[in-house]
Amino acid sequence: METRRLPADQAGIIKAAQALKAGQVVGVPTETVYGLGADALNPRAVAAIFEAKGRPADNPLIVHVLGKAQAQALAALTPLAISLMDAFWPGPLTLVAPRLPVVPDIVTAGLPTVALRAPSHPAMRALLLESGLAIAAPSANRSGAPSPTAPEHVLADLSGLIPLVLDGGPCEVGLESTVVDATGALPLVLRPGAVTPEMIAAVAGDCLVAPSAMRPLKEGEAALSPGLRHRHYAPKAPLTLVKGPPDRVAAHIRRLCAQEEGACVLVLEERLPAYQGLSTFSLGQDLGQAAHRLFALLRQADEAGCKRILAEALPEEGLGLALMNRLARAADFDIQSV
Repeated sequence: METRRLPADQAGIIKAAQALKAGQVVGVPTETVYGLGADALNPRAVAAIFEAKGRPADNPLIVHVLGKAQAQALAALTPLAISLMDAFWPGPLTLVAPRLPVVPDIVTAGLPTVALRAPSHPAMRALLLESGLAIAAPSANRSGAPSPTAPEHVLADLSGLIPLVLDGGPCEVGLESTVVDATGALPLVLRPGAVTPEMIAAVAGDCLVAPSAMRPLKEGEAALSPGLRHRHYAPKAPLTLVKGPPDRVAAHIRRLCAQEEGACVLVLEERLPAYQGLSTFSLGQDLGQAAHRLFALLRQADEAGCKRILAEALPEEGLGLALMNRLARAADFDIQSV
């Protein structure tokens, strides 16, 4: 199969909508990462997502909708869900709510809930409108690999496996959406993202963070959100996170680099002087830049032939919580404290 790369203009959106309505899967741009989209109410089309990605079937998918009205046709929305929709949609917030029978089991991994999001990317919104569909769309990469934040990343992973990719340019956010369980009275963050717990608490009065956001799932524990059960976001090179006071972290990373040929270091711009003489990748000047760059840098490290990636831990608050969630899972929780 030849994979076409189409501009996300009106003609491209019409072709992508036609493909979706015909039961095909397509690469789609969102403000978070590129998604691999299919008609959410067509089980055979959704099955093609899992096949193209090599994604385990026990990993639920996010369903993209235009807004509250379309969401109400798929889920029983709680007052909490509605208030969070009003505050953050369209945007990088996914809400987990009790599903209605119209949603196929394959979308939810058999769970009684469905994850819903209204994206803000204009091309994705135009595609939702043109197709008239709810679009199930996990990240458009091979399962476990760093998420794609540019059309080139989608083609690198899925060329020949899908008919087309809509080129909407680089993703603005660069990390997958925040996933919040909105089935109860208080919001529970299952996967951190750009909509932070602090932002959610400002709307809902409080916000909890699930323990599973920063640890592996236990044996038999259900994955209530995408991005929890299996190793995610991982480069080919093993990744190790190092926590502790900055001077001790730098000294430890330098020792590890001296022990391993082909090691590289991933840090914020202000920390680069501590690693002079080593192979380094800059996450940028702040956490926003780090979120935007992270997945692309993990791919660049592989392309550069890095044999091991060492990264400084980031503060687990605000956007730093989302970055540490992705880094910890990319490292398969290989975290060293010094």
